[in-house]
Amino acid sequence: MQSLDAFAGDKLTALETRSLRRRLQPTRRLEGAFVERGGRRLISFSCNDYLNLSQHPAVRAAAAEAALNYGAGASASRLVTGDHPLLGDLEKRLSRLKGTEAACVFGSGYLANTGVIPALMGPGDLILVDALAHACIWAGAKLSGARTVAFLHNDLADLERLLKSERTTAGHVLVATDGVFSMDGDLAPLGQISALCAQYDAWLLADDAHGVGVLAEGRGTAALFPDAEVPLQMGTLSKALGSYGGYLCGSRAVVDLLKTRARTLVYATGLPPASAAAALAALDIIESQPALTALPLAKARAFSAALDLPPAQSPIVPVVIGSAEAALEASARLEAEGFLVVAIRPPTVPDGTARLRIAFSAAHSDAEVMRLAEVVAAIRRDLAP
Repeated sequence: MQSLDAFAGDKLTALETRSLRRRLQPTRRLEGAFVERGGRRLISFSCNDYLNLSQHPAVRAAAAEAALNYGAGASASRLVTGDHPLLGDLEKRLSRLKGTEAACVFGSGYLANTGVIPALMGPGDLILVDALAHACIWAGAKLSGARTVAFLHNDLADLERLLKSERTTAGHVLVATDGVFSMDGDLAPLGQISALCAQYDAWLLADDAHGVGVLAEGRGTAALFPDAEVPLQMGTLSKALGSYGGYLCGSRAVVDLLKTRARTLVYATGLPPASAAAALAALDIIESQPALTALPLAKARAFSAALDLPPAQSPIVPVVIGSAEAALEASARLEAEGFLVVAIRPPTVPDGTARLRIAFSAAHSDAEVMRLAEVVAAIRRDLAP
């Protein structure tokens, strides 16, 4: 045990010296866009609850009622006794939103990608992954045993180069990308990627965790590209939908295969009924209030315009600072001004690109957005080389 503790201690010291050690900070969500942290009330621009539906009375009431009626947990794997009827209802609603034949709900978005990819890909296959794709895509690719190669971020020429050179030696080919990239806020060109996949007989998986609920009247990134074929549409329930869980929308055959072969579904306890009920209530709101779904992007664009940044493509706007130390300093200054904007550091982002990742929600007032822009502008001036 002494050697284990010494190993952990040395690792922590090394991270500390590079300003890369991470610490949990107890944070309580309050009404609207506010949080309580360290005894202070802050306006959060770091939350992925883009529509504030986790705080919506109808969503909270649906979760509470389901917990009272059905219990706090699912009790077992969905294939044993954990397949509550609410999960089937949720899958029908998700497939309707995404325009697919079927859907499969998982315990989280991370579990979705680490279950879906190995269920479809294996040794002898090839997975081409956008270099900035989410960690769970990379984890799923590694678990599959398939050869995995990165292509340059949103670089269609590099993707086509790899498809040309590698396709003939691979069994099946999967191209995996985020729909909205969580640390940069930009969109994958799904229309052009889809065309390349069709040309080279590759399957396309798009992780739309940060697009569903806030783009294309809530339908997500793929709906912005109506001619694209995206057979594997993955996403989460934990961001704009304000609940918890993950899903894969696709054809009936693919979904049926996942429900019998995806290890993170077969060997994991099912989603609690309260989470499913909350997501169903959130989908009701998203489908009935398209104007609400447009607000986060509108506020992000107002902020990016105020700072003369490229127009925001999603509710996420990165302000790249550079070093981890400087990003931490910028975050601390914002907290002193009453804002919670967490510094994002390597390895989440590449070395030298530590940043403020600013996430906009429907609950942010225009005045709060403009005041944040003023403070961030001052910080950028002060930290400029």
